[in-house]
Amino acid sequence: MAMSVGAMIPVEEYLRTSYSPDREYRDGVLVQRNVGEWVHAELQAALAAYFRRRRKEWNIAVCTELRIKVRERWYPIPDVCVYQQPAPQERFPSRPPLLWIEILSERDQMMEMWSKARDVIAFGTSYVWIIDPTTLQSEVFTSSGGPHEVLDKTLRIPNTAIIVPLAEVMEE
Repeated sequence: MAMSVGAMIPVEEYLRTSYSPDREYRDGVLVQRNVGEWVHAELQAALAAYFRRRRKEWNIAVCTELRIKVRERWYPIPDVCVYQQPAPQERFPSRPPLLWIEILSERDQMMEMWSKARDVIAFGTSYVWIIDPTTLQSEVFTSSGGPHEVLDKTLRIPNTAIIVPLAEVMEE
């Protein structure tokens, strides 16, 4: 999934610095994200657009690559995240999103992704969705466990109107 780079830096320095591509921050260390592949970027854009077009109907806000303060010294960056309204107004939200989406890159390690998903669920995120952009196979973590395979490549979030059929998302 990710690789640590460089020496320890204070969180204040991380938060006032721009990185290209952006990097996560965990316990004083910058963590390189695996990004930049066409299929990854295409799925990320398609999902963000799909959620954005339905934001009023579903009463949500959607962001890509938003630094989220999970705890004092951990700022991970989901590929896509969805908040129920009202959306957070902080520069770096500390409120868990409803849905955290991680799109796999070729170099991502599943054990690391599962560990991150469990940590994000422990933070209070309701759903963490991990998607393979090549096959559209995916799995979801919830507070009741995971990973659970997403059947028929369609995510349904209980007690909401949110239904995300990946094949249709990619065709739009």
